[in-house]
Amino acid sequence: MAKIDFGGVLEEVVTPEEFTLERAQDVLKDETVAVLGYGVQGPGQALNMRDNGIRVIVGQREGGSSWQRAKDDGFVPGETLFSLKDAAERGTIIQYLVSDAGQVATWPEIKTCLKGGDALYFSHGFSITYKDQTGVVPPVDVDVILVAPKGSGRTVRSNFLAGSGINSSYAVFQDATGRAQERTLAVGIAIGSGYLFPTTFEKEVHSDLTGERGVLMGCLAGVMEAQYQLLRRHGHTPSEAFNETVEELTQSLIRLVAENGMDWMFGNCSTTAQRGALDWRGRFRDAVAPVFDDLYESVVSGEETKIVLEANSAPDYREGLYKELEEMRNSEMWRTGAAVRSLRPENRNKK
Repeated sequence: MAKIDFGGVLEEVVTPEEFTLERAQDVLKDETVAVLGYGVQGPGQALNMRDNGIRVIVGQREGGSSWQRAKDDGFVPGETLFSLKDAAERGTIIQYLVSDAGQVATWPEIKTCLKGGDALYFSHGFSITYKDQTGVVPPVDVDVILVAPKGSGRTVRSNFLAGSGINSSYAVFQDATGRAQERTLAVGIAIGSGYLFPTTFEKEVHSDLTGERGVLMGCLAGVMEAQYQLLRRHGHTPSEAFNETVEELTQSLIRLVAENGMDWMFGNCSTTAQRGALDWRGRFRDAVAPVFDDLYESVVSGEETKIVLEANSAPDYREGLYKELEEMRNSEMWRTGAAVRSLRPENRNKK
């Protein structure tokens, strides 16, 4: 492991140069990785491992769109594509990648498929950390491990195809075989991680739920809506309000931040923008800090878990979700967004 200085704090990380793909292939040469669930994380991880020479099978409910997607991706029914139960029985490393609510529903069946020496793999610490609510308590004779890519399943695949990786955290909750960490790192490299950094199941889910509800999605969406609506109330056109709120951020500035950091981006914009951003940064930070305190407490206490499990198990969950997303899609802001995207040169040329 390499020790890297992260802002004055030394952390140990694992890179593909230290734990090579060849080593991962050797560690996994006698394993069958059963990817249960082919929805969000499943496709990217399964395809990357398959491309990297790992023996991969997929478990998915037959007949649905995800089953068809797996077939379209080259997994063959009865050979490399099975039901959840059949795949779990055939695998030695069982990647439990169905949704959190899906894990609660399928755990009684999957638990019976686990054999001594198997590894039960997660990409989210949810079910294990909140076991009192989920009921997911693994047998004592299996490894329980985690690799959590810090990005969407689509990005796991697209970054791999582009020749880069996506960073992932990793953890070992239970080491029944004495090989749990080696297996974890091997799979982490095989799915195409850019580098791996250690965590725990608990820390992973606390940071993940906070991030999703906060900066990555919930906060970002809310702040965008607030600024867009403010500009519209003051007479700015939809195009102007959207470009100043979303388009410039996503198409220009965030790319500079990704490449060089926020300080570099601040240092390479106009002096007017520099001064204003530096002056207002602290006010926004202080304004949202109490909201983040409430959010983190809700995550750690298990309240967010309760909300998720109750909502996702409701018989009309998908209908309700569709209505919420449709309301967002039909808002002026995101209808404007669709129009703005259609005017990008790469999209105009498709017409």
